[in-house]
Amino acid sequence: MEDFEKALDQHDYQFNRGQTVKGRVSEHTSEGAYIDIGGKSPGFVPSAEANLRIGVSLSESLPLGEELDFLIVREQNEDGQVTLSRRQLSIKKAWENILELYDNGNTVQIKITNLNKGGVIGEVEGLRGFIPRSHLLERDDLDSLIGQTLSANFLEVNRDTNKIVLSQRQLAKAAAISKLTKGGLVDGVVVKIQPYGVFIDLDGVTGLLHIKQVSNARIESLESLFTVGQELKVVVFEVDEYKNRVSLITKILESYPGEIIENTADVMSNAQERLENALLAQQQQREEQAAAQALAAAEEAQQISEAEEEEVIN
Repeated sequence: MEDFEKALDQHDYQFNRGQTVKGRVSEHTSEGAYIDIGGKSPGFVPSAEANLRIGVSLSESLPLGEELDFLIVREQNEDGQVTLSRRQLSIKKAWENILELYDNGNTVQIKITNLNKGGVIGEVEGLRGFIPRSHLLERDDLDSLIGQTLSANFLEVNRDTNKIVLSQRQLAKAAAISKLTKGGLVDGVVVKIQPYGVFIDLDGVTGLLHIKQVSNARIESLESLFTVGQELKVVVFEVDEYKNRVSLITKILESYPGEIIENTADVMSNAQERLENALLAQQQQREEQAAAQALAAAEEAQQISEAEEEEVIN
């Protein structure tokens, strides 16, 4: 026994708080489990630190003879024993996963376990997450969501405050935006008017029709031209899926500058035909420009060739 202790003393076993170690489950007690980590004394895992999830038995969390990773949460006591945790290690890894998912903009699954006046609470990657009522697709009957698994994306993730806030609405918005095509004609309803532009609901997605994109003529006041609740046909000008932004345009539908100001209804009545004509005109213009550039390049090449021939003759 003395030789064994001397042999252990020759090894520098450094067990520091926050360190991850590998150990084998050697014994269960009513208070926890002992883990052989190669030191003078086995490490100890209190029952509360055996698993991230509540209600899982010790034998299920830490089977005898199983080799697992543990996090040191308390350094060696006078007997050389360290306190270990599987729960804290799982939390650490869960936060690493959450932060990676958040940075990459990934969709996650959250199982709803509880609710409050502000929304619903659930489990995501083993951690507690919250979805505000305003960011739920089902906002009236929150009780019906308990036990359900919802797809959502992150609104806010803060490791320091243990705060995870998610949204279904943002996910639905992103899905709707992905269906929009640049240059496509869509139906919308005016939901808000600002001095700089009109916000238009496109079946769950709000796009901005900037004042400069309304008409080829100058507009004095958007409120004199549009009203909240008005139905419009608009063209998708730009789609930024990363920022969930949609820019719209209507001036492309005009036959002459200011037509949409003088008679919006006429422009809207045959918007699809107007758009097709406008796109055709743009295509013809691009082809004419390309032909002109090709002709200019050919003429330039001809002039260079003639100059080189003249130089050779001289």
